[in-house]
Amino acid sequence: MDERARLTERFEIHRPRLRAVAYRMLGSASEADDAVQETWLRFDRAEVGEVDDLGAWLTTVVARVCLNLLRTRARRREEPLDTRVPDPVVTVDDEADPAHAAVLADSVGLALLVVLDTLAPAERLAFVLHDLFAVPFDDIAGMIGRSPAATRQLASRARRRVRDRAPVPEPDPERSREVVSAFFAAARGGHVDELVALLDPEVVLRSDGGTQRPRHTVTITGASAVASQAVTFGSLAPWARPALVNGTPGVVVTAHGRPLSVMGFTVAGGRIHEIDVLADPERLRRLGLAEFAG
Repeated sequence: MDERARLTERFEIHRPRLRAVAYRMLGSASEADDAVQETWLRFDRAEVGEVDDLGAWLTTVVARVCLNLLRTRARRREEPLDTRVPDPVVTVDDEADPAHAAVLADSVGLALLVVLDTLAPAERLAFVLHDLFAVPFDDIAGMIGRSPAATRQLASRARRRVRDRAPVPEPDPERSREVVSAFFAAARGGHVDELVALLDPEVVLRSDGGTQRPRHTVTITGASAVASQAVTFGSLAPWARPALVNGTPGVVVTAHGRPLSVMGFTVAGGRIHEIDVLADPERLRRLGLAEFAG
């Protein structure tokens, strides 16, 4: 095996973790892939023969790449943060598939990603690396130019916001499926009272239509308002195909062989706390949803 093949093999061992870090940092599948590719290019140019812990070295590189992307995004972003739905990870909801359990175990909820999108770049990095990947604060501090104590404070501040604003999803997928199925049944029948009963009083519905469908970009809060809007979802029920959306039961709505939207549900305590709808045609195309379009 030549040297380049050995380098590639070493990198590929760490690719899944690097992509997981990048996706949680960026909330975008395409940007996560770009960050991992940039990490590979830096790895390919570096002298890594003397690196004792290659995994830690690569995590540092991908984190710094993501931090730069977040800072650039923060300078350029003009749209309100609460109208953007992060790129969902969509897979077939098939309990017979051996990969099903792995998807559930490695998932991160859309509700959490939405909250992470409201954090400052350094806060997000500190929280994601420490709380989700157990990277020591001493290591994180060097990435953001802060002391370990200041880095700890950043993560603590982010943790409080996550705790206050991101509901913990229902641990039982079957219970979530029942609630989502009941939601669509009530919507199909136009039963507003049943919908309200399925929704948390402070439920949030986010719909992101992107630049091509601005009328589909909206945030609605409160059970009555969301239930009234959800009645319109009843017409979509025949085209709603079950899916795992970031590890929790959701649906992909398709028509005439193309996806119209991905709907993710955050269910906790038997009620729906958040509904996140991605209806941006351009981003939907990038998700690779062909298996749902048949």
